[in-house]
Amino acid sequence: MSTRKRLLALAAAAGAGAALTALRRPAKDGDLRVAIASRLYAPEPAAAALRLHGLARALSRAGARVRVLTSTPPGTQAPTDPGVEVLSAPALRDENGYIRGYAQYLSFDLPLALRLLVGPRPDLVVAEPPPTTGAVVRAAAALRGVPYAYYAADVWSDAAASTGAPGWVVGALRLTERFALSGAATVLAVSDGVAERVGQLGARHVDVVPNGIDTEVFTPEGPVAEEAPDAPYLLYAGTASEWQGAGIFIEALRLVHETHPQARLVLLGQGSDWEHLRELAAGDERVVLHDLVPAEAAAAWQRGALASVVSIRPGLGYDFAYPTKIFAALACGTPVVYAGPGPAREDLPAHGLGWATGYDVEAVAVSMRAALEEAGTSRQDERAAACRRWALEHRSMQTELARAARVLLSESTSIA
Repeated sequence: MSTRKRLLALAAAAGAGAALTALRRPAKDGDLRVAIASRLYAPEPAAAALRLHGLARALSRAGARVRVLTSTPPGTQAPTDPGVEVLSAPALRDENGYIRGYAQYLSFDLPLALRLLVGPRPDLVVAEPPPTTGAVVRAAAALRGVPYAYYAADVWSDAAASTGAPGWVVGALRLTERFALSGAATVLAVSDGVAERVGQLGARHVDVVPNGIDTEVFTPEGPVAEEAPDAPYLLYAGTASEWQGAGIFIEALRLVHETHPQARLVLLGQGSDWEHLRELAAGDERVVLHDLVPAEAAAAWQRGALASVVSIRPGLGYDFAYPTKIFAALACGTPVVYAGPGPAREDLPAHGLGWATGYDVEAVAVSMRAALEEAGTSRQDERAAACRRWALEHRSMQTELARAARVLLSESTSIA
């Protein structure tokens, strides 16, 4: 008999209490079990997917048995790691193949409820945004009598408000986000700014686990992308959404060409702003738009770049963000030209890791020229070494996620 039918039979024969007892019955073996619920997971080319893959491996190395409930892109296969079982289910995707948009989110979240209720009872569930996923996880975890954690990479309701979403949408999203945050045994926040905000939204216990990068994949040693331009190029690698405002680098490149006509800009990625970037490039052969690639290939593009360009448009709810794109570049020994607010604005110049300005076209052009003019000098080698060293010391994904795993496992054992 299926698990669902067994529970229905229990409910009919002995009432809802017996069914809940069956849902809450622990696994027969003594292994600590962690379930990760996320629409994104490797090999999906997204920072969150790489982070969760790293978290699953860290949890496994710490002794847990991990089940990942996700949706793998069609035509791809999730990585195989010891102690990690990846269970993929289909979900709606947009025209670009991504689970992005409320209909797409719900196509993952609604079946997730049942997926969380069947199979071995976990000791802890880890939920990744959007908040709708967190809300489903809270309800299912309550039925199974287990704690859950919420991984807050940003604050979705604030971002929706800043982009001009209708008031009722923002209100509904904020209510859902409060529900997801307030029930979590712990919330993992990627920065102090996010930690402060989720606390205001009801999170009871918050641990700051900064984003990191896989320093075993993103390295200075290794091949350079075969498709890379022969001319000097700057690289934008990753998601391009409206709040990131990557178009500023296309506009700045036109000023740079007044003194460096051979310079190229490569945009390697995808996102809701991609078509706007294509229109902004207007067929200029010195601006190359390339589809997003797996992590290993992205590292090859980073190695050939004179600098990586990263931006955040101010005032859209992401002023406290620290983009993972920065860490990917630094781990490869590639300095960064940064435009926007946030902690990166101070860190990059303070540690000799690149150039940081406000979100201003002329100021960005000055920084891009500085990166181009440093090519072939001893300063370039010194800066590359400093970038790699800083990434290893401060933003190694392996180090940060090992700490996250310890936090999560201590949380699950203290409540069990």
